[in-house]
Amino acid sequence: MTVFLAVIGVLGVSASGPIMAATAAPALAIAFWRNALGAVAMGVPALARNPRAFTRLTRDEAKWTGIASVALALHFACFITSLQLTSVAAATALVCLQAGWIALFNLMRGLPVAPRALAGLGAALVGVVIITGFDLALSREALLGDLLAVAGGALAGLYTIAGGKARATMSTGTYTSLCYSLCAVLLLGLCAIFGQPLVAFEPAAWAGILAVTVVAQILGHSVFNHLLAVISPLVVSMIILLEIPGAAVLAAIFLGEQLPAGTYGGLALILAGLAVVVSGQGRRARTAALPPAPPALGGDID
Repeated sequence: MTVFLAVIGVLGVSASGPIMAATAAPALAIAFWRNALGAVAMGVPALARNPRAFTRLTRDEAKWTGIASVALALHFACFITSLQLTSVAAATALVCLQAGWIALFNLMRGLPVAPRALAGLGAALVGVVIITGFDLALSREALLGDLLAVAGGALAGLYTIAGGKARATMSTGTYTSLCYSLCAVLLLGLCAIFGQPLVAFEPAAWAGILAVTVVAQILGHSVFNHLLAVISPLVVSMIILLEIPGAAVLAAIFLGEQLPAGTYGGLALILAGLAVVVSGQGRRARTAALPPAPPALGGDID
């Protein structure tokens, strides 16, 4: 059953990028609706089980949930926009750099980071240079998409760290309900600021929004949240890295994406480098008798 759930989870997060890229709706609107719908899907059962949990938040729980919500909202704004500017394969690989960002943030916070994790981060960064170099040759728009995806990865790393702090004392249902709700409110404000419509889409666009909510939010990351209870975060992190080749294959099949050969080399370097980063963090954590770093939640970090 665990293997089956892992396969479903990988397919869910891998499909999220192609679905959002093919959805004919503004990026911020897609982000708003999937978080609003996700908040309802997670909030109703959580409220029914333990309504008092929502009114008894500590100051730290409120602080870290707020930080996570802001980071998640900005992550979505960057990542979904990047999918509309550059290739799905490149955007997914670059946003998955969140595993490397977590290692870097841990280093900045004075936490131990294994040398092999830093070496893996270096390899992944070489992959970034390769991808952005080829995309610059294609268009400035593609390069902008790459940079937004990198920023989205950094924000995803911040979201993961803050979420780990909040979830130390909060249930998954309470945390995700509050986080998705606040994220949706922030995205609603961004939609108003940038004049992006929230309704009047074609039926196909609504189908895409519903699909990414069900596929990525429920069949993707909700599955991985469950797996964290039965297998180690290190293993979950390694499994989620399969999103990089998975998204590339699905985009090639369903969107007809054709990438320069060098771009695939960059994707491979990022995948290999992040695998070393995650395994290096896990090894150092075991040696130091510390819990492993929060898992990388893929390009669509819910």
